[in-house]
Amino acid sequence: MFFPVTFDVLADPTRRRILDLLREEPRSVGGLVEELGISQPGTSKHLRVLRDAGLVRVRKDGQRRWYELRTEPLAELIRWVEPYRELWAGQLDALERHLDETARKGTAP
Repeated sequence: MFFPVTFDVLADPTRRRILDLLREEPRSVGGLVEELGISQPGTSKHLRVLRDAGLVRVRKDGQRRWYELRTEPLAELIRWVEPYRELWAGQLDALERHLDETARKGTAP
């Protein structure tokens, strides 16, 4: 289980944006640089962090390197978070019932 590392990596908005882009399709560093609007060294640094955390993989194709999303670590993270989501969903359902009841009482003659 490497959730602390995953959470630290995902805390950065640029890295989350990279994952969003890679979710659409594999991309080269140059393609990511264009989309992100940051320097090539900056983009490469973020990709290295994502690769070290196991969230992306790199595939060489001649001179180009293509980065792809690895979903396995995210699936593991989602399995761990799911019970907490269910807890929140139950609490939100209770809040909704309370608000509906309050609204009915406030509009009753």
